[in-house]
Amino acid sequence: MSFTLRLRGTALGALFFVLVASGARAHDFWIEPSSFTPKPGDAVTLRLLVGERFAGDAVPRSAEMIARFVAAGPAGEAAVRGREGGDPAGFALLGAPGLYVIGYRSKPLSIELEAGKFESYLQTEGLDAISSLRAARGESEKPARERYSRCARSLLAAGPEALGQADTPLGFTLELVAEKNPYTLAAGDELPLRLTYDGAPIAGVLVTAISQANPGASVAARTDAAGRVSLRLATAGVWLAKAVHMIALPRGGDAEWESLWASLTFAIGAPRAAQ
Repeated sequence: MSFTLRLRGTALGALFFVLVASGARAHDFWIEPSSFTPKPGDAVTLRLLVGERFAGDAVPRSAEMIARFVAAGPAGEAAVRGREGGDPAGFALLGAPGLYVIGYRSKPLSIELEAGKFESYLQTEGLDAISSLRAARGESEKPARERYSRCARSLLAAGPEALGQADTPLGFTLELVAEKNPYTLAAGDELPLRLTYDGAPIAGVLVTAISQANPGASVAARTDAAGRVSLRLATAGVWLAKAVHMIALPRGGDAEWESLWASLTFAIGAPRAAQ
């Protein structure tokens, strides 16, 4: 095996095998609800998935890995409950109609990657600045030790009242927030998004959106000085928007780099002519 994982304490062995099956890198991580447009009062199950291009493996619920798992809606915020080791990883009972935000914040994991795999991953995720820094340090041919964690969100619309409501931040370290309600959009419309790091806008980060109906085609752009990006979503149905931010850590620790992975899942409607 070309990499090693150091899990905090005795984290679920199932999670380890999920990471291995994903090809030596955890890749994208997202929340998949049983319905993006449930009825008010419905119970929605919530899967955690890791993979690429909307093809993923389930991540079982692990209390040891959960920093925060919540459902926020018109009546406030509540913890997402679930069975330890279970898939789906949780469920939310939606009460009042409106727009709901499901959020999952993981505790960090550490990984070591050989040089080639790490550089390839930096290129794929648009982390050019980190690749350049490694080159300036003479480290491009060296393995990399990385600490990473997840900041996943999902938007659900329960009833028509949800159309008049807006996405709200949950205070995650890296957070991708929709600045227009995606449930008011149709295929071909643009969705404005804002990315923040520690609550402040972050510029120059690659944000990519992938359609579940056509995962081979994606749209991407880098955030501006205000942390904003606008992406044209060509296909109706479920979408995954994602971004990765990485920083250098002080030397001498158990990791050289720290990355945070933000994601947002949601759905949009059919083209307006079809509607």
